[in-house]
Amino acid sequence: MRHIIYIINPIAGTRTKKDLQLFIEKKTVAKNIPFHVFPSVASGDYSFLYPFIKEYKTTDVVIAGGDGTVSQVVSSLMNCNVNFGIIPCGSGNGLAYTAKITKEPAKALDIIFNGKPAAIDGFYINNQFACMLAGLGFDAKVAHDFAQQPNRGLTTYVRQVVKNFFSAKTFSFELTVKDKTFTTDAYFISIANSNQFGNNFTIAPKASLTDGLLDIVIVTNQSKLSVLLQTLKQIRGKNKLETKTIEEKKKGVIYFQTDKLSISNLSQAPLHIDGDPAETPEKLTIEVKKKCFRLIHP
Repeated sequence: MRHIIYIINPIAGTRTKKDLQLFIEKKTVAKNIPFHVFPSVASGDYSFLYPFIKEYKTTDVVIAGGDGTVSQVVSSLMNCNVNFGIIPCGSGNGLAYTAKITKEPAKALDIIFNGKPAAIDGFYINNQFACMLAGLGFDAKVAHDFAQQPNRGLTTYVRQVVKNFFSAKTFSFELTVKDKTFTTDAYFISIANSNQFGNNFTIAPKASLTDGLLDIVIVTNQSKLSVLLQTLKQIRGKNKLETKTIEEKKKGVIYFQTDKLSISNLSQAPLHIDGDPAETPEKLTIEVKKKCFRLIHP
């Protein structure tokens, strides 16, 4: 017998969550599956659900929200032996789209009811969990500015991207990968478990949720026109993955995979984790956590 906990973020994306909750309740009742609904919490700590999960023998925790909410819920509850589902309603939904989970609520619920759970990777930045993607530099500045806007959604995000692009600057970093250390000036560094920023905007074409590796994408110091062209090339999968040695002096895009690395943030570049602004650390220790939670997928 299944028991589902739904966690609904009332401010994620642009969709009205009251209507969504009524829809979820109606469909779940029709399936004769017992369930409870909780709102997301600002603290991101869902440990208060431990005794509830134990009492009701909860089998599935389903998050109606964006990547940040998914990351917080999974981080809190991944040790509870439950499956996780997603009803995507954030601004990006990168993890859901990578896992082929549609944004249409009816189809997303069909996946919850009929899909299969599979163990996928996550990763840690210092002590903070990430399920999808983290970034330093330009995309993090966009994430910080986006979080301050009164309106959410793709249009607002694109507006912030354009606004920040013309004033974008490079940051200095020192990276250590497999006992090799190098420095670089870059507009941004993406640490990707999924293949995209969100909205099917691919940044790491070779990334997989189950390969035990993180894809590292570094857009180095170059002209703004070159940044546009090289980013487009990366999105289209035209930049080769560096599999033997990292070309740290390479102009354009440095693209490689690793299961762990450390970054010294020499210029205090801003940081985002799964699309949410995070405090800017001087030193980041990043390591994949293999097959750490089960995600219900088509």
